[in-house]
Amino acid sequence: MSTVIPDRFAGRTIIVTGAGSGIGRATATRLVAEGAYVVGADLSEERLAAVAEDLGSPGFRYVVGSITDQQIVDRIVAEAGPELWGLVNNAGIMDDFLSVAEIDDATWQRVFDVNLTAMMRMSRAAIPVMLTRGAGAIVNISSEAGIRAGAAGVAYTASKHAVIGLTKSTSLFYARKGIRCNSVAPGGVATNIQAKMESPGFAEVIAPLLGAMMPPTATADDLAAAITFLLSDDAANVTGTVLMCDGGWSVI
Repeated sequence: MSTVIPDRFAGRTIIVTGAGSGIGRATATRLVAEGAYVVGADLSEERLAAVAEDLGSPGFRYVVGSITDQQIVDRIVAEAGPELWGLVNNAGIMDDFLSVAEIDDATWQRVFDVNLTAMMRMSRAAIPVMLTRGAGAIVNISSEAGIRAGAAGVAYTASKHAVIGLTKSTSLFYARKGIRCNSVAPGGVATNIQAKMESPGFAEVIAPLLGAMMPPTATADDLAAAITFLLSDDAANVTGTVLMCDGGWSVI
């Protein structure tokens, strides 16, 4: 298990979306332990309140609502204020492993709204604040599905490939302005993200691949360690990269 580094983010305000559970909660918890002020966002007020209670720290504030809503995005960035330094675009949803012949328009749109468009909007709102400070770091959560086809259905796979494109483009435009943007690509992680595994495409194609090749499931804390590294000054010369955090799945 990696070691918490006290005061690594002292004086820095960092937004974490999907902070009520899983990777987002683990990341928010670690950031607070390392001295950051964290603004957490999530759909569930109950989950966010539980995080705040567990942390018992004035270093954690939160905004309840969907990041697919521009007004919620604006509220999150306003809550972070002029000291905003970092952004973890973590919130995401699955697609029930549906193939292109099985996917419906509503599922496709919902997956892209949450996994990609909301991420763009969060970055679009946060970057102008970072520019006034001349420094900042963004970490976008992609997936093993962002580099290969055998980890999810068509909508999730396409959206996570696009997250990597968003990451690389953002890093290019802002590298000389002091803002870094990187992506973490997890494999299997023990979280509460839900997906039905009932489609014919899953049973025929995906299930055999997962069963044969997928490494042991990681913990949310494992991912939080990778995310906080990319946010930290230890990664000062790292931007535009995709950090595979998948137990070696991508090399199989």
